[in-house]
Amino acid sequence: MESRNEMSTLCYLEREGQYLMLHRTVKKHDVNKDKWIGVGGHFEPGESPEECLLREVKEETGYTLTSFRFRGLVTFVSGDGVTEYMSLFTADGFTGEPISCDEGVLEWVPVEKVWSLNLWEGDKIFFRLLEEREPFFSLKLEYDGHGKLVRADLNGCPLELFDELQEDGSRSGAVMERGVAHREGRYHPTAHTWIVQQTPEGRYLVLLQKRSAGKDSYPGCYDISSAGHVNAGDGYLETAVRELKEELGLAVAPEDLEEVGLRRVNMETEFYGKPFRDREWSRVYLYRGPVEIGALTLQETEVEEVIWMDYEEVLRAVEDRSASNCINEEEFLMLGKYLGIL
Repeated sequence: MESRNEMSTLCYLEREGQYLMLHRTVKKHDVNKDKWIGVGGHFEPGESPEECLLREVKEETGYTLTSFRFRGLVTFVSGDGVTEYMSLFTADGFTGEPISCDEGVLEWVPVEKVWSLNLWEGDKIFFRLLEEREPFFSLKLEYDGHGKLVRADLNGCPLELFDELQEDGSRSGAVMERGVAHREGRYHPTAHTWIVQQTPEGRYLVLLQKRSAGKDSYPGCYDISSAGHVNAGDGYLETAVRELKEELGLAVAPEDLEEVGLRRVNMETEFYGKPFRDREWSRVYLYRGPVEIGALTLQETEVEEVIWMDYEEVLRAVEDRSASNCINEEEFLMLGKYLGIL
């Protein structure tokens, strides 16, 4: 396979809460066929990103840009030998009369409705970054050669990717980034593990973790003993084992976990002024092995502390909707029934 590098620009013109989008419908062998993208194109010899931007926007739209901003560098690795370095711009000032585009149909689309268009999964990541007013960023997007996103790095750090699930819990075949999944409210898999010990008197104690104050959802709240998203390509059980090790420093074997059940979550709220739509298929596990709190190694970015609490005391706090916990009542009742408490 012959490899080559390319350089290009892409620009989203803004007007009254809308983006100018190009629906690529003309070329038969266009890598972007039927996708919606911004306007732009490849560098000509000797051009700077700004010179390429101005020329391409003029050629495709008829507009002359008068105000624009360089927002980021996006590195596309196609998976079929092409690596493209794309300079990403937004523009809020332009003059001139619009013309028809020979590469597709131009249409002004409300920013919120852009998300419902046929976009590349990687494009949704930089749309999210633009929406969140992220400063200048470097985003690397790697595809498998068949249109599936397999890796994404922001400013040199890997982003979490999930398999999209359908209403029935089966995989759709698409892979999406964590922030995009919660922005759009798309189903994805998670693994939850409850650590429980029985006292000599027959009471059940549940290990609760207090979520770190820096978490993107429910910061500082008491929650499941251990939980995490299933990374793209991984399974529920291996994720449960991994999260116990990462969050608590607890090494267990897959056969040490009992499967309690599978449940669907559909929740919508807001954190830090941003919508948070959480739609999950969660497989719930139980671990009964001996655990000493003092011997645990907590992952500081995820877990602030852990405590033992009586199951029935926790249930009362969950039923009272205490602000100090974010435990799902349906799941906690499922656990109680499995243990034979309820």
